[in-house]
Amino acid sequence: MKRLIALLAAVAVAAAAFVAVPALAATKSVKVGPQIKFGPTKLSIKRGDTVKFVWTGKLPHNVRISKGPQKGTISKVKTKGTASRRFTKAGTYTIVCDVHAPTMKMTIKVS
Repeated sequence: MKRLIALLAAVAVAAAAFVAVPALAATKSVKVGPQIKFGPTKLSIKRGDTVKFVWTGKLPHNVRISKGPQKGTISKVKTKGTASRRFTKAGTYTIVCDVHAPTMKMTIKVS
């Protein structure tokens, strides 16, 4: 009986640790605008972190991953609001605004 209780306690501790891992993920903010720039232009994050893109100013922008382990559109063209992306694969990502390319771009390094 004592072995069973010890085993159940060990399983509970392992399950709690597994569930707690996502809580360690961070959210970083990147400004989209106010002119034709991202702020910052370089960002380092950890795998599992989320990047929240926040529109500033009044110009239209989109956000797209043009190079990296995963590619795709983060946001269609808009003038206000936010868009978020969780980065689950390590590597270097190039983020662009197609409306203002090639000037408006940034790099995200995921470790």
